[in-house]
Amino acid sequence: MTAFASSPSARSARLGLRATPEQEAVLRRAAEVSHKSLTDFILDSACLAAEQTLLDQRLFMVSGGQYQALMDLLDRPEQPNAGLTDLFSHKAPWDAK
Repeated sequence: MTAFASSPSARSARLGLRATPEQEAVLRRAAEVSHKSLTDFILDSACLAAEQTLLDQRLFMVSGGQYQALMDLLDRPEQPNAGLTDLFSHKAPWDAK
């Protein structure tokens, strides 16, 4: 994921939010242990959460040609895959007992 680091002087958009005293305390403590300002901690955390939300979308818009290319790939006969054959020939670590 991409970090949205920027210098404080490059920031021009203003965001406002309200928090309970408990939320503020935990945010301040987390910022402190992360060696970040409260603003940097909140922005970094919010941007990471936003990126994850956007990456977790399951609807992809594609052109008709792109869709057909994907369908053609999915309809191809399966190909031998030595790596997968090797992977599935071993027990899973949690089943190895």
